[in-house]
Amino acid sequence: MAKVKTKKIDFISFLEQFPLLEPPVTLGEDSHHAFGKANLPIPAPLINHFIVPLEEEMPDENTEFIACFRLDGLKDIHAIVYWKASLLNYNYVLVTFDKAGNLLDKRVIAGTFYDGERLTQSVANIDEDWLISIASGQSKTHTSGFSATESTAYQLELLPDGTIINA
Repeated sequence: MAKVKTKKIDFISFLEQFPLLEPPVTLGEDSHHAFGKANLPIPAPLINHFIVPLEEEMPDENTEFIACFRLDGLKDIHAIVYWKASLLNYNYVLVTFDKAGNLLDKRVIAGTFYDGERLTQSVANIDEDWLISIASGQSKTHTSGFSATESTAYQLELLPDGTIINA
């Protein structure tokens, strides 16, 4: 009887799903398409073991996750970005771990969200100094343009200890 090879469920196997990328990195509305083509799908056991526990709500069977990248150049931590698609909500999530795989911090840094009345879209740029610049805009309907008065820009910073703070 042939032995079936299965993917190990360990932290290193999980990290290997995320190719190293050096900043600057920009995440826009369609960036997930490029990551989805370039990266292999994350195996379900790794999603269930490492990503699902990070989520505030239990993902349903229609939720999709795409490995985007792992930030290169960090010494004492690992930082990954994954894309999560659920009903009316598409997010790029930055997650930091210590070297042993323990969660340090997690933030949604870009994406699209529709609440039934407003469409909010955010883009993010992660620079070489670990500053994350985020611009968000809103429109009242999918046919109206984004309103400058309802647009915001802010920065986060990824600290060496893995904490993500408002800059």
